[in-house]
Amino acid sequence: MNITERQQKLSDLIDKKLAELNLPQEPSLLYDPVRYTLELAGKRIRPYLTLVGCGICNGDVEEALPAALSIELLHNFTLLHDDIMDRADTRRGEPSVFKKWDSNTAILSGDAMYAKAFKQLQYYGQSDFYSKKQYKTILDIFLKSAETVCEGQAYDLMFEDQSDVSIQQYLQMIEGKTAALISGALAIGGAVAGEDDSILEELRFVGKKAGIAFQIQDDLLDAIADPEKFGKKKGGDIIEGKKTYLTLLALERCNNQQQKQLKKTLVDQKSSPEDVDNVIGIYRELDIIRDTKNAVQYHYQEAMEHLERFDDSEYKKEIINFFNHLISREY
Repeated sequence: MNITERQQKLSDLIDKKLAELNLPQEPSLLYDPVRYTLELAGKRIRPYLTLVGCGICNGDVEEALPAALSIELLHNFTLLHDDIMDRADTRRGEPSVFKKWDSNTAILSGDAMYAKAFKQLQYYGQSDFYSKKQYKTILDIFLKSAETVCEGQAYDLMFEDQSDVSIQQYLQMIEGKTAALISGALAIGGAVAGEDDSILEELRFVGKKAGIAFQIQDDLLDAIADPEKFGKKKGGDIIEGKKTYLTLLALERCNNQQQKQLKKTLVDQKSSPEDVDNVIGIYRELDIIRDTKNAVQYHYQEAMEHLERFDDSEYKKEIINFFNHLISREY
C-alpha cells in the first residue's frame, strides 16, 4: 500500500516513541517477548488513526502520542493472548510468542504490555493541560475498547461450537474483536484534542464501520488474494473451519449438496487444496464473492459519509485517502 508523506511522518513518530519505551533487560523472560512483538512488522493502523483522530479535531498530534502507544500496546496484548487461544504458530510471518516461548510466557508478557499501556495514559492525568474530566474521558475510551475486544473474543470462542451462527451475530462479534480498537483509536485521539461527546461518537462510528469493513475484507482476501502478497495460505480460514462472512453467507444460500460439501470441508482438519478450491467455487456460484465485496464497500461508505461532519483539513484528506487504500488493498 502506497503511503502519503504525512502518513510516513506519523508512522516514524510512532516507531520512535515505541523504541523509547522503558523495557528493562531483566527479567528477560518478561521483556524479551515484548521487544520481539513490537519489532515485528505490523501495520500500526491503530496508533496512526489515534494521531489522525486528534488531527481531524484540530488537536496537537504529538500530544496524542501517549494515547497512540497505549492503543498499540493494548492491540498487541490482545494478539499475544489470541495466539494462545487459537494455537497460532505464526504472527506477521514469524513464530508467535506462544510458539517461540510458551503459553505462560505469552500470557505474562501480554499482561506486561497491558500495564505499559496504562502507564502511557498517566501522562494525561499528570499534565496540568488536561482536566480531570478530559482524563476520565480518555481512560473511559481505553477501558471500553479493552472490554469490547474481550467480549468480541468471547463470542468468537463461543461460535466455534455453535452450528447456527447468523450473519448478524458474526457482525456483532467483529464489531468487538476487530472494530473496537479502530473505533477507540479514533475516539481517543479526539478526546486528547478536547472534543465533546457528540464528535467522539462520530469518530467511534467511523472507526466501527471501517473496522467491520476491514475484517470482512480480510475474510474475502483469505479466499481470493495472492497468498504471497497476503502472507497466508490460500483458504486458510476454510482449512481451519473458521466461521467467516463468506462461509456464513454461503450456508444461508446453499442447496443440500453444497451444504454437505461446505460442512464436510469446514469440519475436516485435513482439507486439501482441491477441497479449498471447491468451496471457493461454491462461493462464486452463489455470488458470495461479489456480495462480500459489496458489503465491504457498504461499510466503508458509511464511514466516509460520517466524516462529512468534520471540517476540511489535511487530516480529513489523510483519513479519506487511507480508507480508499484499505478498500483497494490486496493483503
